[in-house]
Amino acid sequence: MFVMSELFLLGLAASLFSIICLASALVIKISQIRELREKTKELEKSLEEMDEQAKLIIRTDLELNKTQEELDKKISGLYILQKISQAVSTTLQEEEIFKRIEKSYLEELGFTKTIFFTFDRDKKLVVKLNYGYSEESLEKIKKDLDEKVLPSLMNKPQLISSAKNQAPELKELISSVFGISSFILSLLITKEGLCGLAFLGSETESSLITEGDEELVLILTNSISQALENAKLFEETYRSHQELERKIEERTRELSYALEEIKKISRRKTDFVSAVSHELRTPLTSIKGYTSILLSEKLGGLPKEVKERLERMNRHCDELVGLINDLLDLSRIETGKIKFEFICQKLDLIVSDILELLSPQIKEKNIKIELNIEREISVFVDRAQINRVFINIIGNALKFTPENSRITIEAKEKDNVVQVDISDTGIGISEKDLSFIFDEFYRVDNPINQKIKGTGLGLSLVKSIIEAHKGKIWIESKIGEGSKFSFTLPKDEETKDSNR
Repeated sequence: MFVMSELFLLGLAASLFSIICLASALVIKISQIRELREKTKELEKSLEEMDEQAKLIIRTDLELNKTQEELDKKISGLYILQKISQAVSTTLQEEEIFKRIEKSYLEELGFTKTIFFTFDRDKKLVVKLNYGYSEESLEKIKKDLDEKVLPSLMNKPQLISSAKNQAPELKELISSVFGISSFILSLLITKEGLCGLAFLGSETESSLITEGDEELVLILTNSISQALENAKLFEETYRSHQELERKIEERTRELSYALEEIKKISRRKTDFVSAVSHELRTPLTSIKGYTSILLSEKLGGLPKEVKERLERMNRHCDELVGLINDLLDLSRIETGKIKFEFICQKLDLIVSDILELLSPQIKEKNIKIELNIEREISVFVDRAQINRVFINIIGNALKFTPENSRITIEAKEKDNVVQVDISDTGIGISEKDLSFIFDEFYRVDNPINQKIKGTGLGLSLVKSIIEAHKGKIWIESKIGEGSKFSFTLPKDEETKDSNR
């Protein structure tokens, strides 16, 4: 019994031990199962994350491919635009601009139908380029554009595109007019405003309009607008040039005709003056001769009053003789009848002789003469005629310069000629009189001229003599500050001939 009890206890203990071992193994298994479940969850989470990353990579790859395609399209489009721009910018004729936009260029940009319009002088649309539309379609399109689309384009952006979310009603209208749902309509704008329209459409679903297409079309239409503006400017410039040339030719003919008329009148005047002067000399010589005989009292004594009148007649005869001689000299110089004898002479000696001749007037008014002429300066002149030049100019300076004043005479070699300057400190000449001072019979209206009579031929004769020496003469003067007469003379025969 006792043994059986022990065996039972041992069996029970073994059973309990087995149960305990099984329980321990079960606990371990349960723990392992939990760990496996946790790892499974982590793996599932990792798989989900990897799936998201894979999806992101695929989306990114698709976007990159799309971006690459868009970039390639832009690069290709820019290359085509460069070719179009070069083609249209090298012509200044409006018709030629559109002829240079080839159909292949537009097809490479992805457009299957294209129309370019400009406005004529009456603001009517004119088709300049057409790819893809029949003549019948064009007439209807122009009519619909004039009546429906153009009024709706006012105050709208330069570019209307089917890809943009803007003006849905206008886009629908444009689409119905041109019969294409995928399109770009761009305005051609110059500095003067709207000058035309450009329509570019695509009929293929694979070539839907994108923002990149809009940028390319904007560049294209800006290039064409600039080319149109250049062509218009060139046309206006060319027309202006032609009109200017026509006016110049017409004016030249008028001036040539007028010059011929002036030459005829001048010849008639010269001939008339010469004839009249010769005709006057004969009776004037007789009058002066008889006056001289009467004044000599060879025919009997004369009362004082009669003698005074005869002396006045004789003086007036001398004045008339001087006037006639001046007129004859002018006409002879103009017609080339006076023969000049040119000789190389020292300028200081010429001026010294003139000053000695005019010394009574110089001393009477106590005028100081400042002479600045180097001894080595020579001029190639006709001595008698140049004496008349100096007598006239210095004589005028003496007449218009007040007492106790100064007259300066200087000369210098300049540009292969000798320039002579004769300056006074007299009353001066007004600006309005300067341009007429060398005209025949012109006398400046001033108090001195009102008292002293003159013919107004002196300076005109001086100018003719200087020009006969192939020189130039001019004057600078201001009222109250005096005048400066300047003229040029040849240094030698070679210099004179070179001035012809």
